[in-house]
Amino acid sequence: MDNQDKITINGVEYVRSDKVPQAANGRALAPLKDGMEYCMVRTFSAGVFAGYIERREGKEATLRKARRIWYWAGAASLSELATRGTSKPSECRFPCEVDAVLLTEVIEIIPITEAARLSIQGVPEWRKN
Repeated sequence: MDNQDKITINGVEYVRSDKVPQAANGRALAPLKDGMEYCMVRTFSAGVFAGYIERREGKEATLRKARRIWYWAGAASLSELATRGTSKPSECRFPCEVDAVLLTEVIEIIPITEAARLSIQGVPEWRKN
């Protein structure tokens, strides 16, 4: 993307809408972090995580800045959670973010839209007392 595709106003950088990566439904995908895409990753036995895919090889994936999606409400499926986010963040149970996690037996990867990323990252940290 060259400088003609971006503009900065009051310290906020804006990108032309036709230069923003789009999901199949036309919604903007979450921005890349250091070349890493923000995705929902479901494994065979470790559950579901949301984070930036740093590396993927076969059925293994390393996620950075990852949160376990232990329990969610306000979305009918992981697909909806990855597309729209949650409409009930206070009812979700997403524990603390970890810097990195190596996931084995990855069986599904869903790109997350920008709106859903903000929603997921905005869910309060769940702690078990």
